[in-house]
Amino acid sequence: MKNYDVIVVGGSYAGMAAALQLVRARRTVLVIDAGKRRNRAASHSHGFLSQDGADPAVIASTARTQLEAYPTLSWVDDLVVRASGSRDAFTVETATGEVLGARRLLLATGVSDTLPEVNGLAERWGISVFHCPYCHGYELDQGQIGVIAASPMSIHQAQLLPEWGSVTFLTNGMVELDEPTLQDLSARGVIVETTLIDRIEGHADVVLTDGRGLSFVGLFTAPKNAPSTSTAEELGCALAETPMGTQIQTSETKETTVAGAFACGDAARVPHSVSLAVADGAWAGAQIHRSLVWSEG
Repeated sequence: MKNYDVIVVGGSYAGMAAALQLVRARRTVLVIDAGKRRNRAASHSHGFLSQDGADPAVIASTARTQLEAYPTLSWVDDLVVRASGSRDAFTVETATGEVLGARRLLLATGVSDTLPEVNGLAERWGISVFHCPYCHGYELDQGQIGVIAASPMSIHQAQLLPEWGSVTFLTNGMVELDEPTLQDLSARGVIVETTLIDRIEGHADVVLTDGRGLSFVGLFTAPKNAPSTSTAEELGCALAETPMGTQIQTSETKETTVAGAFACGDAARVPHSVSLAVADGAWAGAQIHRSLVWSEG
């Protein structure tokens, strides 16, 4: 069985940022990645300093190329199906049957999104339906924006998005608005539409059940998130509930409740964006390195 200082489960932005800190400390690192970035449907990434407007696939590809220039970096395109063990003795098994060992484990698996059950929404996720106005709001050019309710968090989206355009809040039977909330939304210029949604068609055209059609330059919703795999839970890591869903519980050093196992990125923090994932990964990588150094002292 091959052994490494650190195995990183997930090779997207957070995982690669962590790996970079570790290989620059000349630690042996294996990144195992299944190749399913959360933002793979998006053609542009915004709000990431020096990469504003870049194709997120290019950002990821460039990062991998830079990582692979370090001799202590190994990369496997595979899916982790099982992780076990404890500090200094973790074992990871992949879908192709490889069994690998590491002193430290970093879970950077990303999250899965549970979207509202609206016909046509999932097909437009990341293209004309978004969750982060800081990532996608500016490009809507102050146009007509729709917010599709998915949970009480959607109220906050409806309150925030008038900064980027004229907002219609489509409650779609998902939230009940009390009078103070209605007054607040009205003061912000938000139109509240309570008729249920039948489907989304075209770029971002909402067809209501009464036959009316509403056209938008973009739509926003607040999906529920959860780690994209059950690896953390099976390893014994505690999970934490947030207003946005479930995430892996970590300390300030990004260590989970299982000693020697760390987590970072969307699976271990809210809110989510490429820049925040990179920062979280960089911090996790440094903390993992420090844990290796102190255990060797």
